[in-house]
Amino acid sequence: MPTPEHDRHLETGHLVADLGARSVKGGAVTLGAQILKIIFQFGVTIILARLLSPEAFGLVAMVAVVLTLLETFKDLGLSAATVQRDDITHEQVSTLFWVNAGLGVAAALFMVPLASLLSWFYAEPALYDITLCLSFAFVISGLSTQHLALLRRQMRFSALAGIQMGSEIVAMATAVLAAYEGAGYWALILQRISWAICMTIGGWMFCGWRPGKPAGFRQVRELLGFGAHVTGSNLISLIVRNLDQILIGWYWGAMPLGLYDRAYKILLLPINNLNAPLFSVAMPTLSRLVGEPERYRRVYLGIVEKLSMTSMPCAALLIAAPEHVVRLLFGPQWLAATPIVAWLGFATLYQPITYTCSWLFMTQDRTREMFRWGIFASTITTISIVAGLPFGAEGVAASFALTGILIRMPLLFWFVGRRGPVRPLDFIRAVTPSAVASVLIILTIKLLDNMPVIAAAGYLQALLIDGIATAVVAFLCFAGLPQSRRALVDVRGMVATIF
Repeated sequence: MPTPEHDRHLETGHLVADLGARSVKGGAVTLGAQILKIIFQFGVTIILARLLSPEAFGLVAMVAVVLTLLETFKDLGLSAATVQRDDITHEQVSTLFWVNAGLGVAAALFMVPLASLLSWFYAEPALYDITLCLSFAFVISGLSTQHLALLRRQMRFSALAGIQMGSEIVAMATAVLAAYEGAGYWALILQRISWAICMTIGGWMFCGWRPGKPAGFRQVRELLGFGAHVTGSNLISLIVRNLDQILIGWYWGAMPLGLYDRAYKILLLPINNLNAPLFSVAMPTLSRLVGEPERYRRVYLGIVEKLSMTSMPCAALLIAAPEHVVRLLFGPQWLAATPIVAWLGFATLYQPITYTCSWLFMTQDRTREMFRWGIFASTITTISIVAGLPFGAEGVAASFALTGILIRMPLLFWFVGRRGPVRPLDFIRAVTPSAVASVLIILTIKLLDNMPVIAAAGYLQALLIDGIATAVVAFLCFAGLPQSRRALVDVRGMVATIF
């Protein structure tokens, strides 16, 4: 039977009164933790790139594609369902807990026959043992899905940040120590498993809710339907989005895949470190505001505007100075990844913004439309990847990035803006100042790097100058445009709210 203690972890009525302040403070805590996480991750990335070979990263990347897909299957969109629903019972969450736990075991068992298949497909015998060992992580992480979802539902961002930060530190330290001791690609496997263990322990420690007996199917049918559409859309998107790594590994081998994987990590690292905390804050916030369309629109567009002001200048730096970035992060032995980084920098321009469109689908309970969009967008992505494959990893990166800017992004803005408070033109207005700043940043860096004095300097000095130029040009542009100037004032107001 549910108890008052159980209800305390499910109720959200007390959050509405000061939703704005909670969102700002929660976002600040989460962002602060993410900044520390980025610093640690960049440091570990630099260290591991010098301790491990491209082939080691390529081997694990071959399995990582499957891991990403099964991780989505294991969740089944049920964590989002727990956060999104205004009213949910202890019995329903208990049922979802046991579903997620069972799916974790099912994913692990599925990896057993898959180990032989992957080893045969890539002609890499080492993949058999790698796959079997990584399957253990699914059993562990399936036990914490609902606990972490309840922490997000309750907007307990400090606890979530602590769990995620602690787990990352333990996992990264484990990987570095193992790599230093000569473990090779096993260091990356230990990193994944130790992260899953720490996340599960942290979820149970900070969330006092404990599961009971599962309820009947009727009580969770709507939740499972919501999650199924989310999962279907995500799986289609992930399958197609990881098709590049699958085909590069199959067609070109472990070395080119290792280069592509590391280049893609430069892209994904800042995006994932922005997406994860933003989802944790935006999902419960927007879910509570669905009944207030104008406020919903204002809050969402405010997030998109500030996100683009943060991410797009960084993408411009990647596009304009990829060689300096590669030398700093990975060393001269990775210079072959430079053109891949440059092309994926164009994808970084739009991916953080298009990612937020999933919030609109989910918080407005439009997951069926989200599923349809996933099928359409994935078809375009598949065609672009296959078209670029004969030209190597660089060709895949270029084809994916260009079709995203020219086709997928504008069509997504139109599709998601057909219904709901946020219209297609709202997206354009929100990102225009950042797009203008990005163009000016690329032109400025190209001019600077062609100056004899800077061209003769070392890559560290050149990258420092490029970074300062990026910050100065972005600030001047944002301060000079009325729309982005108002956003800077909003940031100052949020800082005052935090402190």
